[in-house]
Amino acid sequence: MKTAYKSLAQRLIGMSCSLLPLPLTAQHLSLPDGIEGSTTVFDLKHKQWHYTDERDALHESLPASTFKILHSCIALEEGAVADERQVLKWDGTVNKFLGEPFAAWNADTDMEQAYRNSTIWFYAEMARRVGRPVYRRYFKASSYGNGDLRETGTDFWNYGTFGVTPVGQINFLRKLYSRQLPFSERTYAIVQRIMRTEHDGGVFYEKTGWTRQDGKDIGWYVGFVEQKANVYFFATRLTKKALTAHPGFGALRKSVTIAVLKKLAGEK
Repeated sequence: MKTAYKSLAQRLIGMSCSLLPLPLTAQHLSLPDGIEGSTTVFDLKHKQWHYTDERDALHESLPASTFKILHSCIALEEGAVADERQVLKWDGTVNKFLGEPFAAWNADTDMEQAYRNSTIWFYAEMARRVGRPVYRRYFKASSYGNGDLRETGTDFWNYGTFGVTPVGQINFLRKLYSRQLPFSERTYAIVQRIMRTEHDGGVFYEKTGWTRQDGKDIGWYVGFVEQKANVYFFATRLTKKALTAHPGFGALRKSVTIAVLKKLAGEK
């Protein structure tokens, strides 16, 4: 699934920002052999875009669990769940991750824990309660993704032809941060509360994601961080061959992002 290629500057025309390439080493993200990807960042204070790979910043792929940010907003706004503490009953189906039972996915849970644990069945139930026509309306209003919901399965964010780009992820997050989406203040407050965590010297509002598409593992890490009187919006997406083992793949999504953010902030 490839997007028609235009330069990032063309795609961002009309936005009040400047475009600068990220000053990285020749190795870009210094990724291990067998892993590819990019990091895209928007610096709010200086209104500047930074990227490690212009082409990849505009390439669509499934959003995986990063969709849980918008998904949580929609579910709350539509009353599919009362709040982040409403507990849904686990149906007893044993859910696995990479072939092994995953304890957090095999228990009753609420939205806050489902968000943090990327509990698929909880959000699949939200999808059944919300319905595709409602999603289409919110995608259009939020300018999120390619709008392709042909996937017949419930979790279209993990399977099928729905797609979002790193630039698209960041533009959505900017609207979330500035309250420019069609949601109530209550919804904003709840979702930002479950997104929030503190580490590496900053307050992060974040989500990871992992799925498989076209024979590749796709690992996302998106969000924004309040750091040194500034806000940086980021989207990192890494890929590897699905049948190639790499134990550090999951952790790498965050570590390469933190390294890029520190470089931008002038830290060593």
